[in-house]
Amino acid sequence: MLYAAAITTFFFVGGAAATLIRLELATPASDLVSAETYNKLFTIHGVIMVWFFLIPSIPAVLGNFLVPLMVGAKDMAFPRLNLASWYLYVLGGIFTVATLLAGGVDTGWTFYTPYSTMFSNGAVLLAVCGVFVVGFSSILTGLNIIVTVHRLRAPGLTWFRLPLFVWANYATSLILLLATPVLAMTLVLVALERFFYVGVFDPSRGGDPLLFQHLFWFYSHPAVYIMVLPAMGVASEIIPCFARRPVFGYRFMAYAILAIASIGFLVWGHHMFVSGQSLYAGLVFSLLSFLVAIPSAIKVFNWTATLYKGSITFSAPMLYALGFVGLFTIGGMTGLFLASIALDVHLTDTYFVIAHFHYIMVGGSVMCYLGGIHFWWPKISGRMYPEGWGRAGALLIFFGFNLTFFPQYLLGWLGMPRRYHEYPPELQLLNVFSSAGAVVLALGYLLPLGYLGWSLFFGRKAPDNPWGATGLEWQTASPPPKHNFRDIPEVHAGPYGYDPAR
Repeated sequence: MLYAAAITTFFFVGGAAATLIRLELATPASDLVSAETYNKLFTIHGVIMVWFFLIPSIPAVLGNFLVPLMVGAKDMAFPRLNLASWYLYVLGGIFTVATLLAGGVDTGWTFYTPYSTMFSNGAVLLAVCGVFVVGFSSILTGLNIIVTVHRLRAPGLTWFRLPLFVWANYATSLILLLATPVLAMTLVLVALERFFYVGVFDPSRGGDPLLFQHLFWFYSHPAVYIMVLPAMGVASEIIPCFARRPVFGYRFMAYAILAIASIGFLVWGHHMFVSGQSLYAGLVFSLLSFLVAIPSAIKVFNWTATLYKGSITFSAPMLYALGFVGLFTIGGMTGLFLASIALDVHLTDTYFVIAHFHYIMVGGSVMCYLGGIHFWWPKISGRMYPEGWGRAGALLIFFGFNLTFFPQYLLGWLGMPRRYHEYPPELQLLNVFSSAGAVVLALGYLLPLGYLGWSLFFGRKAPDNPWGATGLEWQTASPPPKHNFRDIPEVHAGPYGYDPAR
């Protein structure tokens, strides 16, 4: 509950910065904010959205609440460590928001050198410190989920009886434990270079600026799967429930989750095709990037097969899940454009990259985060929300998202560079569409905040299992008692025992 409140707050802080960015880009000239302020706006937007919303949202909010319920445990393995991770999250957030009071940061969310080590202001260290601290919060959350899954499963709950949501959060936690320390060490090196003028990344002191990119993307490409794997887990719970069919190819889905998590560590170099790395390294990273698309495609095909001949109900959670599948597919297909070296040379650092990233991260992670919140809201709060408003919110967000980001594919193809606050007048129409979509999208995000908040006080009392779902979490009261279950359940079958005839 603490994570949900904090993450929602940071989401709207980052969203406010995005709104100002789109307002500035509604016209070709710089007539709302200066170039320096614009740089600070997209930096704080990226830093907050990536590290304080997208990465922790599903594992920290839904994962902490649901993983113990889904494995039949009384609580997470380390409840106090869980609380400590929230304190670290808030502390890191305070450091990051303090950069706004200290003048802001203009490096971009990637903290690329030499911007972060030589040319920017002192607030960089505050931002670096904030991200460094929140990394430990992620590590503690990942450790807690891994130990909970290994040690606290109910009797009879074998590995291949686990819900796919648990598989997804388990794989995500492995990435958190293995990748986040690399980011932490990289940020420490940035701080050392700024404080003590150590020649790590500064070529004038014998350093290598490309070393930073290798270290940063070794963490940050797996971090993409930290954001999207839990979303895949959410979709894998919602779709079978509202299609009334078992998940098609359950074992393939579980193996695909592990494959995505594993191969994701091997593709960081596709962010550096134009950095000067060798052609042979580029070819290897390109092939591996195409390879990681295979398990992602398996999941999309299996969700589609699960829907086939299903008795589908288009409730709000299902609309969010279907929206996720569509947007993630578009984002994934356009990712193959960027994995192709020849195309990437043209598209690097254009709005095509912005559109692709947001189709995966926002179209993927945020859609499923909201879908999961709607699906498990009765279990979390003990209250039902107004279904009509829920469907309206899902459709509004889907429409607003496409109106915001699809024009950016066209802008990128036409060569509009990212991070520029001015652009040629002939590109204004597409930017106006994008900015209008951002307004619709903002209304779509505010709508659930309103009716979900209303339901806490005025919504009708939720039954224990309003959706007729089959997971262990639906076999206890809504909201669950202090220790989740009055008696530890025993598991005798797999997680998706839906009867298509019903």
